[in-house]
Amino acid sequence: MPSPSASLLLGDVEVFHIRYATYRWDGGALFGVVPKTLWSRKTAADDLNRIELAFNCYLVRTGKHTILIETGCGDKMDARAQARMALPADAGTLSSVIASHGFDPESIDIVINSHLHWDHCGGNTILASGAPPRPAFQRARYFASRAEWEHAHERLARDSISYIDANYDPLVESGQMTLVENDSEVAPGIWMRRAPGHNRDMMVITASGGGETFCFLSDLVPTVAHLQPTWVAAFDLYPLETIENKTRWLTAAAEGNWRCGFGHDVEMPFARILPDPKTGFRAAEV
Repeated sequence: MPSPSASLLLGDVEVFHIRYATYRWDGGALFGVVPKTLWSRKTAADDLNRIELAFNCYLVRTGKHTILIETGCGDKMDARAQARMALPADAGTLSSVIASHGFDPESIDIVINSHLHWDHCGGNTILASGAPPRPAFQRARYFASRAEWEHAHERLARDSISYIDANYDPLVESGQMTLVENDSEVAPGIWMRRAPGHNRDMMVITASGGGETFCFLSDLVPTVAHLQPTWVAAFDLYPLETIENKTRWLTAAAEGNWRCGFGHDVEMPFARILPDPKTGFRAAEV
C-alpha cells in the first residue's frame, strides 16, 4: 500500500502527491552527455546501469474542482517492457492507487497532461480485452496541448516510440479531451504553460492559492538531480531550449518561493528551489 500522501496547503487550494509506481530506466539516457562519474554521485545505478524513477502525479483540490496532474504509465506496456523497466507486477490501476490514499477517483473532474509521452498519460484510458480503450476517469474533462497532439501524429523517427494513440485519441474523438492552444487557464488559478525543450510543446502546470504557487515541472526537471541547468536528458529534442527554459522557470521558482514537483523523482514529493553558486540551483525539502 502507498504511504500517506505528502501535501501542501496554498490558501484554500490543497495539493497532494500521488506516486503511481516506481520503475528503472537507463541512467545514461536520463543524463545525456553528463559523465556517469558525475551523475552517479547523485543517484545510484544498478548492474544494468538503470536508476530508480517514479511516475509522479499530483491531485489538486480547489473547493470547486478535483484536478489530477498526469496519469503515469498506464496498462499498455507488454511483459517485455515491464521487465525492462522493473515495473512492479502489482502496481494496480491509478484509480486504485488514488483510492488507497483516501481519495475518491470519481471525484476527479479535470485531468491535465503536461505532454503525451506514454509515461505521463498512460493512465488516461484503460484497456479491456476485446474492447476499445475507455476513459479511466469518466467524469473528467481532459486537457493537453493541441500542438503536442499534432506532433504525436507526425510519427517522427526520433520520438514516435514515446506516443501511444490509445492514451489520448479516444478522448479527443469523444470530445472528452480539450486540446489547448498555447498557455491556458483550465480552472481558476490552474495554468498550463509552454516550456519547450524536452519536446516542442511540453507544458508545466501551476496551481496558485493564498498568494502561493505550486509548479509541476514535469520533464523540464525530471528529478532533483537535474536542477543543474546543463544536466539535460538524452531524450530532450531541443537541449539548448531545455537549458534556457529550465533556467527561466527555476529562477522564477526561487524568486517566488514556489513549491515544486518533479515528473520522476523518488525522494522529494515537493521542494523549494534555492540558488546555488556552483550548480545554479538546489532543492530544499518542504
